Amino acid sequence: MTPIGVGPQQAGRNLDPWFDSYAARTAGLSASEVRALFAVASRPEVVSLAGGMPFVEALPEELIESAFRTMMSEHGAEALQYGGGQGIPQIREMILEVMALEGITDASADDIVTTTGSQHALDLVAKLFLDPGDVVLAESPSYVGAIGTFRSYQADVVHVDIDADGLDPDALSATITRLRAEGRHIKFLYTVANFNNPSAITMSLERRRQILEICRREHILILEDNPYGLLYFDEPAPPAIRSLDADGVIYLGSFSKILSPGLRVGYVLAPHAIREKLILAVESSILSPSTFNQWVVTEYLRQSDWQEQIEEYRGVYRERRDAMDEALREHLPQFTWTKPGGGFFTWLQLSEDLDSKQMLPRAVTELVAYTPGTAFFADGRGHHEMRLSFCFPTPDRIRTGVRRLANVINGELELLDTFRGTTRRTIADTGVVTPPPNIN
Repeated sequence: MTPIGVGPQQAGRNLDPWFDSYAARTAGLSASEVRALFAVASRPEVVSLAGGMPFVEALPEELIESAFRTMMSEHGAEALQYGGGQGIPQIREMILEVMALEGITDASADDIVTTTGSQHALDLVAKLFLDPGDVVLAESPSYVGAIGTFRSYQADVVHVDIDADGLDPDALSATITRLRAEGRHIKFLYTVANFNNPSAITMSLERRRQILEICRREHILILEDNPYGLLYFDEPAPPAIRSLDADGVIYLGSFSKILSPGLRVGYVLAPHAIREKLILAVESSILSPSTFNQWVVTEYLRQSDWQEQIEEYRGVYRERRDAMDEALREHLPQFTWTKPGGGFFTWLQLSEDLDSKQMLPRAVTELVAYTPGTAFFADGRGHHEMRLSFCFPTPDRIRTGVRRLANVINGELELLDTFRGTTRRTIADTGVVTPPPNIN
């Protein structure tokens, strides 16, 4: 808490003797609202509908154990040694098979750079392209981790409206025109086109073509982030945007959702010139991604029926998606939400008189956690939305969590109704408006 009579700048200096030594870009570093919830949400009595943690218990231990044993017996010395900045060739060859399922069939292993998760890839791309004051276009809402990364490089995130088919082409064109008229420098468009985090919306194939055509015409790079594309429930998502254009798209993938986040293995598919700079950026920051973990993933992909395992994950998450949808229909039918065709999340839209961020402390007291919608906007919006994650809790826990959440929301609505009634009576009797009760 800032001391009384002391501004934020002076308070920082009082608390941190190195305050004046930090680079200006550190002003863009802030705590993620999702990460901040982890300490509370990890308590066993709390039903967490907040973090997007994969249900790794659905992965048979023997698959990883077998991959580990083979890796150590056949590649142990290499796996324990430094590697190259681009990643080992063997995993890059296997990644081609994964991307082929997304419609990307024209790439080569030499086009791929292995990273320490796709979050690392986001940071690398931001480092290469963003100067202070540059603009990144992003869906409205957009992934909180990407917003934080772009802000850390002092870029401005400008949101573009979406509808049920994804990014609105007319809104994108209008936003580009407005920003260019203002003299702003747009560096790229960031999109999670498949089962978007947090909205759960998937961009239609026709929209992908339209968005791609606009970005080609305007000479704007597309950064396509696709961690959820293979986790569909009913039918596959449309082919990746990268499958439609090899020159204007940087494509990010990850094994965090289809295998394990603890292994921290992701990848970037980029045009040749960008790929070369990505490798240099990797080497300057971490020397090389973990050779050990890359070999574990490589042997897992070689030995196991990994596509069947992804199908197992689909079944697990489909059941939980259905449990979430059914519970919302039962307990919060007055609101609207997305029923995703894949991925991890549901986006719940509340009424205008409810504030998801202000309600969160009360929800945690009632032993349920969620992520306020404000985490997914760079412009202060999102107070009337929340992201609900169904990937980690069991179906029974999901039902319990939604029931608790409904108690919190309905309790807030009752307080508001009581206040409105009291206000009407006060105005009628005295002409004075009584301040609202503390409902934070």
